[in-house]
Amino acid sequence: MTTRLALAVAMTLGLALPAYSAGAATPAASTAAQQANPFFADSPLPLHYPQFDKITDSDFAPAFDAGMAQQLKEVEAIANNKAKPTFENTLIALEKSGETLDRATTVFFALVGADTNDTRKKLQADYSARFAAHGDAIALNGKLFARIQALYDDRAKLGLDAEGVRLVEKYYENYVRAGAKLSEADKTKLKEMNAELANLGTKFSQNVQSEVNASALTVDDVKELEGLSQEQISAAAEAAKARGLDGKYVITLLNTTGQPPLTNLANRALRQKIYEASTTRGSRGGEFDNTALVARIMQLRADKAKLMGFPNFAAYNLTNQTAKTPEAVNAMLGQLAPAAVANAKREAADLQAMIDQEQKAAGKPTFKLEAWDWAFYSEKVRQAKYNFDESQLKPYFEMKTVLEDGVFHAAELEFGLTFKQRTDLPVYHDDVTVYDVFDADGSQLAIFIFDPYARASKRGGAWMNSYVSQSELSGFKPVVANHLNIPKPPAGKPTLLTWDEVTTTFHEFGHALHGMFSNVKYPYFSGTSVPRDFVEFPSQVNEMWADNPVILKNYAKHYQNGSAMPQALLDKVVAAAKFNQGFATTEYLGAAMLDQRWHQISAGQVPAAADVMKFEANALAKDGIFYAPVPPRYKTPYFSHIMGGYSAGYYAYIWSEVLDANTQKWFNENGGLSRKNGDHFRKTLLSRGGSVDAMQLFRDFAGHEPQIEPLLEKRGLTGAGN
Repeated sequence: MTTRLALAVAMTLGLALPAYSAGAATPAASTAAQQANPFFADSPLPLHYPQFDKITDSDFAPAFDAGMAQQLKEVEAIANNKAKPTFENTLIALEKSGETLDRATTVFFALVGADTNDTRKKLQADYSARFAAHGDAIALNGKLFARIQALYDDRAKLGLDAEGVRLVEKYYENYVRAGAKLSEADKTKLKEMNAELANLGTKFSQNVQSEVNASALTVDDVKELEGLSQEQISAAAEAAKARGLDGKYVITLLNTTGQPPLTNLANRALRQKIYEASTTRGSRGGEFDNTALVARIMQLRADKAKLMGFPNFAAYNLTNQTAKTPEAVNAMLGQLAPAAVANAKREAADLQAMIDQEQKAAGKPTFKLEAWDWAFYSEKVRQAKYNFDESQLKPYFEMKTVLEDGVFHAAELEFGLTFKQRTDLPVYHDDVTVYDVFDADGSQLAIFIFDPYARASKRGGAWMNSYVSQSELSGFKPVVANHLNIPKPPAGKPTLLTWDEVTTTFHEFGHALHGMFSNVKYPYFSGTSVPRDFVEFPSQVNEMWADNPVILKNYAKHYQNGSAMPQALLDKVVAAAKFNQGFATTEYLGAAMLDQRWHQISAGQVPAAADVMKFEANALAKDGIFYAPVPPRYKTPYFSHIMGGYSAGYYAYIWSEVLDANTQKWFNENGGLSRKNGDHFRKTLLSRGGSVDAMQLFRDFAGHEPQIEPLLEKRGLTGAGN
């Protein structure tokens, strides 16, 4: 059903899945109200682009209420159809159902992530359990499932093509996973669990965002900010002014353990304060503490898994992923962890040597490397090893140039795409830029929305979402968006990116390409509708063009005079690609293994709220991934990924990176960046969405099974030892 796409967006955002009580339907909106509400009909704008200039917060609730009532009516008609179940009168009818709700929830969950406010937060809280119950009312409809099962049993005799057969199979599998075969008593229990999980997930995500804003640090004296650039200092002054703290400086936080100022800030005591403010978020007491929510969510998930006949939530959640089992995930993460930690410890020795050397030269006693020192001294070591630092790179990475002359240029050379900015379409925030995307033959392929800046109303991280998804059934073409969290510079100043921000821009556009190239029949399979441990694969592949010499030369230009980055500096960027990979791999694996530990516990093993952080510490130690100078990328109380679509699935990044490393090797062995290679990648994989088994898509592209050796090489883990 089309609403499935909107709810998938909610999961991607790490938000609670919506829900509605089937027994408490609200009256449909009046005809006049429907005509005034932009969600009651397809948008008349190009490619059905959302009417952001006409959408108001007061439009959402009426569209939710009427949309749920409309879809339940449609579903009841399908379930009670006296005609024999057919592909058309059952599955195609379901795919077409819920259009009003789909339009409204797609925009709503996108805006909750990108530009929330108090009204939207309240709507999210008010509707989360209602949406979840709405989904249950459909998924647990016995008559409807009987029709789906009849089609599943006869799928080989229906005369369907491969995509049609797969649609039957996926609907059947997902309804079974949703509890369609449970007893009525167990269905009631499941509905109660889902409703509570939806409410708790919403509260968790809102707490995370509120806690990020509440944990910002205030600095009184500019001297304490030694090492930060003038732009960073000005941004801190503006952040303070916005909080009514004129003359002071506010350092805002991102929703990761590491924080950008730690790279340049000379004041060690302040670095420690920033680090501690970051890592105690959500577990320091107060109204935004998430530990009790975590304990309850994990208990409910373990109970749900038990109800569904699985030993733990990871076992339940992985059945429709490419990994299939927790044992497969554990085996891969366990294989990587010893090499990663060993590599991180070698990097730490270099950092400690740098600390000792500096302290001795200054006539001061040395100190032991701590987590808040890592970014600061790794930048010094990189400068010493490769004779450049981040400040030398940033003037060559002006954001719009990176996007248009880098990201877009790579897509032009690889796929023949062209882009044209347009200013006639409405946007939900002044930070947003919109582009038409044209295919190699000149026809319009998609519309691309770019929302780069961090703000208090925006959740942390970087992500892609689809406002309009492609399918032959609807006849729609894609409208997709990329969201980043780049600190916005003071007015009139250029936006200069770090290397990490450059690669993130390429990464997210890989997701956008996956959505834009979709060429499937049914909405169910559109774009990025693939297993969670496969969806990061195309985006990671797109990162390879960030330091490709041809692409890098085209966008790495000085923002003041347009001069190209010197070849010597270009060479250093490429040479340093594996620098600090021990840290990067260890902090990632810490989070991925922590996610598995949480979701591989049984219903009787869930810790109490007071023991949540102790459980985390013990889990990291048991897995051999604990190394104090390199904490996990996310600690449990602000680990938004695992409260949403990545629960028991944060391993997906490294799992997908195996495919990515194999794909990079394939490109290199077949001539690199070219239309021939890009068209092959698009035809065999990027355009197919979820219409073919994910691993079969990889085999169709690469011609072989994935191998782990290219990943070890890419991450600098070969020969790392144990």
